[in-house]
Amino acid sequence: MTDHAPVILDIAGKRLTADDRRRIAHPLTGGLILFTRNWTDRAQLTGLIAEMKDIRPDLLVAIDHEGGRVQRLRSDGFTALPAMAELGERWMESDGPADLAGTSALDACAAATAAGYVLASELRACGIDLSFTPVLDLDHGRSAVIGNRAFHRDPRVVTQLARCLMHGLLQAGMANCGKHFPGHGYAAADSHTDTPVDERTLEVILADDILPYDWLANVLTAVMPAHVIYPAVDARPAGFSPRWLQQVLRQQMGFNGAVFSDDLSMEGARRVADVKGGTVLDYDEAAALALQAGCDLVLLCNQSIGKGKAVDDLLDGLDKAAANGTWTPDGLSEARRLELLPMTPPFPWDDLMHHAPYQHALELLS
Repeated sequence: MTDHAPVILDIAGKRLTADDRRRIAHPLTGGLILFTRNWTDRAQLTGLIAEMKDIRPDLLVAIDHEGGRVQRLRSDGFTALPAMAELGERWMESDGPADLAGTSALDACAAATAAGYVLASELRACGIDLSFTPVLDLDHGRSAVIGNRAFHRDPRVVTQLARCLMHGLLQAGMANCGKHFPGHGYAAADSHTDTPVDERTLEVILADDILPYDWLANVLTAVMPAHVIYPAVDARPAGFSPRWLQQVLRQQMGFNGAVFSDDLSMEGARRVADVKGGTVLDYDEAAALALQAGCDLVLLCNQSIGKGKAVDDLLDGLDKAAANGTWTPDGLSEARRLELLPMTPPFPWDDLMHHAPYQHALELLS
């Protein structure tokens, strides 16, 4: 038994199996990430999450639910949220006379706050604790995997709109997670299937892509690093780099929240240039390396399908690493995980539908 539960795993289906129950109860499991395959409707989802929390009351239940094309729950009453680029476009529209459709930066900020509130209040009504949002990447027009998930090219606009969206999340009692540190928007390759490389210097990145993290460091509650290699800074991807996570993010920027690895099953996560000659790492090796580099929590997605051997291997491998001293469980990391759990009760769905702030937020979005 450890005092640190760093593993965020998933389940294969819409109901818990005996293996799912065993893994959720494992002392190293701190959270679970949901996907569309886990959902039929709100009643089924709410029951599934309640069953998980009966097993592990402190389980952090998370989801990728940003808006636009990255929105896992799309029916049975869930609001279709705009892509973040649409909010950036609103910002750029000039003010016009009252009888015209022009909107101002303030209108875009109000819409971003509304989007955060609607997103978080609907998820929380079903028992979900955290969405991995906002995307803080800049839209350089180079990365198809980021694309319109980014608010804008200008880090000032990204910062302001992200701050407003996070305020909306907070109004509904939800924490936030800025991604993908220090910036995925310039690297063209998709880290799900490749290992993206960004050749720019540290000075260029510090003056551009990383600025939203610097400006928001005191209000971000979590950060997710990119599976991108910045060879002018470190040979390892950012999520495995003590230089990026400890020196730049923690020391230089003063960030004190939780750091999640991105999904360890992604191709960009498992090829680390200065470890094992750049060969593919086992999942437990990748997890230990990310934790040693400065991550508090590690995600392993889409490996529960079938027998889920990779999930068991990761849990067993981290157990052994803790026992032999190659990884040391961290009480501060565990405290950061627990701080991401909501502190207030959610509005039940039927009450939320008649809640005046929620209705007003829907009006702002429309």
